[in-house]
Amino acid sequence: MSLLTFLLPFLFAASIFANIDVDSNGYILYCPCMGRFGNQADHFLGSLAFAKALNRTLALPPWVEYRFGEPKSVQVPFLHYFELEPLSEFHRVISMEEFMENIAPKVWPLNERTSFCYMARGQGTDCNAKEGNPFGPFWDTFSVDFVHSEFYGPLNYDVHHQDMARKWNSRYPSQKSPVLAFTGAPASFPVQQENVGLHKYLKWSRRIVDRAVNFIRNVLPIGAFVGIHLRNGVDWTRACEHLEHSPNLFSAPQCLGYRNELGIASQEMCFPPHDLIAKQVKLAVKDYHAKSVFVSSDNDHLIPFLTKALKRMEVTVHKVANPEPHVDLAILSRANYFIGNCISSFTAFAKRERDVNGLPSGFWGFPPNRTGAAKQKHEEL
Repeated sequence: MSLLTFLLPFLFAASIFANIDVDSNGYILYCPCMGRFGNQADHFLGSLAFAKALNRTLALPPWVEYRFGEPKSVQVPFLHYFELEPLSEFHRVISMEEFMENIAPKVWPLNERTSFCYMARGQGTDCNAKEGNPFGPFWDTFSVDFVHSEFYGPLNYDVHHQDMARKWNSRYPSQKSPVLAFTGAPASFPVQQENVGLHKYLKWSRRIVDRAVNFIRNVLPIGAFVGIHLRNGVDWTRACEHLEHSPNLFSAPQCLGYRNELGIASQEMCFPPHDLIAKQVKLAVKDYHAKSVFVSSDNDHLIPFLTKALKRMEVTVHKVANPEPHVDLAILSRANYFIGNCISSFTAFAKRERDVNGLPSGFWGFPPNRTGAAKQKHEEL
């Protein structure tokens, strides 16, 4: 027996293991460069559906965060907040960090890195994928520089219609384009109606779950609690001024429908007055026999106001001492009842998670004149 004949099985096995991590169907990368966490989460669900339809592995991008005092965005690994395994039950995923370290050297040579965009972005005639913040800092996190731009128009991301997935794969076969790296998320905002259900594959990391459960067990009194989300920062008040011209602003479809078939957004829904907040919270506390209220907010948690309003009901009001949005969301997902802001994508995340678990939710000022938890429960029967 020749030495070559003897070694062939081992060489074959080695070649298999050398390529075991490479997906011949290709990969999708993107910068989650629009908005904060709520918007990025909407985009993620659409990107996951897009990757599934094209049958490419999705590289899980880090979450882009903007921290006070930091001149540039900070990229937080996807798996810092969420688990990988549940997502893998739906489709093939890999962390961006693992892709860049182990896969990119094999399938994405430095001289072939192309950014994909619908049309030219900014000044010039290319995608300018790294122009501005967070675009530049995001790709710099992985030392990525692009040498080409590819305009994919008139293709779009709606893979549920128009045979779009086939059109993408026909124009960009994985053999020629193993990596599709988008300047922004290959998804729409707010999340497309067909993709809302994918939220069930998003599971908080153990770190987030532990912090949420510890807060509920050690800070909140024993018994049911109502969770509420208040958007009342200066930027939000300005956004609400656009409601008249944008009746489906931001995440409004979550309660108004994608064609406004359930109503039109109002100022009370976007920026509820204090008396409305107190009224709805009192009704929810009564209906669910709650012993406490948990508040999540981007600005003013209204703790003194709510404490005074609920004094006769002997209900305490709480917030996380050093609020972390993701822990807030995990706590809100466990409340016996939740009231959120219909226009907010942060609320939308909490609402989707609660829907997955069959838990009841409501919105400030919606439906008009019928905002009690009891009335909602009656309508669900």
